Amino acid sequence: MNQKVQSSRLRDSISSSLNELKAIDPVTINVKKLSYFTDFMIIAGGTSNRHLRSIGERVLEDLKNIKIKPLGVEGQESEDWILIDLGDVVLHLMSESARKFYDLESLWDSDL
Repeated sequence: MNQKVQSSRLRDSISSSLNELKAIDPVTINVKKLSYFTDFMIIAGGTSNRHLRSIGERVLEDLKNIKIKPLGVEGQESEDWILIDLGDVVLHLMSESARKFYDLESLWDSDL
């Protein structure tokens, strides 16, 4: 499987998991032209820190079922931000306040 297809399937799998647990406003940003370390950045919110943790756990479990291991997971005990690095895709699960403060969507918008 070529790299483009692999990263797209990974992105789609994560998006499906996010939708199943009703993540808030998931956004996928294609950063291939802006970044050397990943192809897609996905940013999503949750209604509470418990919701964020549940989403993160579900994504990791769904990926485990298709034999994909994360390169790293940060912030699983955080109140505001969980980062799951899957190489071709980096997932940011953020509280509403952290999402507004860091405004990653604007930072990584390729139209700037």
